[in-house]
Amino acid sequence: MNFKRTGNASCLTGNIRTTNKDFQVDEIPDFEPSGEGEHVCLKVRKSGQNTEWTGKQLADIAGVSRRDVSYAGLKDRHAITVQWFSVWLPGKEPPDWSAHLPESIEILEEVRHNRKVRIGTLKGNRFKLVIRECIGDKSAVEKTLETIRRQGVPNYFGAQRFGRDNHNIQRATAWFSGEIKPKARHQKSMYLSAARSWLFNHCLSERVSSNTWNIALEGDVFQLDGSNSCFYEPLDEILQQRVSSFDLHPSGPLWGLGELASQHEVRAQESALSSLFPVLSAGLEKHGLKQERRALRLMVNELDYRWLSTDVLELSFRLKPGAYATSVLQELGVFCDVNELSQSTPD
Repeated sequence: MNFKRTGNASCLTGNIRTTNKDFQVDEIPDFEPSGEGEHVCLKVRKSGQNTEWTGKQLADIAGVSRRDVSYAGLKDRHAITVQWFSVWLPGKEPPDWSAHLPESIEILEEVRHNRKVRIGTLKGNRFKLVIRECIGDKSAVEKTLETIRRQGVPNYFGAQRFGRDNHNIQRATAWFSGEIKPKARHQKSMYLSAARSWLFNHCLSERVSSNTWNIALEGDVFQLDGSNSCFYEPLDEILQQRVSSFDLHPSGPLWGLGELASQHEVRAQESALSSLFPVLSAGLEKHGLKQERRALRLMVNELDYRWLSTDVLELSFRLKPGAYATSVLQELGVFCDVNELSQSTPD
């Protein structure tokens, strides 16, 4: 499925992830280690390694179960990323991590804490991306970047959520249809997330197509900026103004059991997902997921850019947790991921 771009999108082409250094991600943690406790928190810089594999290495070195190692969020494999892990080591001295880790994984900080690092304990992520061999109208690209700075981008889930050639959607469909039965917990979670994200992206794509992804419609459910808090109220001038000033964002459904919170025409549009994707929607309900919401609009903070040469563009920006850098890239153009050509696997 090709998810729609806005009318402000430019037509740049180029290569991304030519080297790991061209895609850098730094977590912004939402906690301050206490300096004492049963958990050892590790600030880790890794290059060319995925989060799960790194967690397993830390568990093996510490001599603990993999479930005793946790992290705040998954990070791209083909990148240089900085993120926090925690290892549960009650009453034990931590090992010499660096003596056992490969050169691609570096411990930047080590500190005790009284809680483990949990999924989502983030304020956001900072990105620095380099696009090489750029072809396109520079002035159009810069105009698009200025528009992104002002109004954000559609808050799509990234293509990596769906796997190569939408493999995770195919597997989710097969699972929900009774053709396969995945045994591993992480596989089930991956397929459920992919199916839910697919439906959301379709709903958002329809709003982008009608140029209503960033405005308030009668029947919309609104999400408070910087929060997961959502509410429905009949549309009035005050709500319109709050959406225009980016205090509130219209939202779309994360499919599951229960009634949609939206009303009127918005609800009718969202309800159509169950008939458009009957296997995926029914499967999500059968496996107990509840109706939730996600903002349709993603604000791109601290956006900056510079041309390193005539055909090399560097971008830097900050996004909230759960947001994808590819949503920003999609508005700029179509890019070849060099690692996909080499048949590598995303995190």
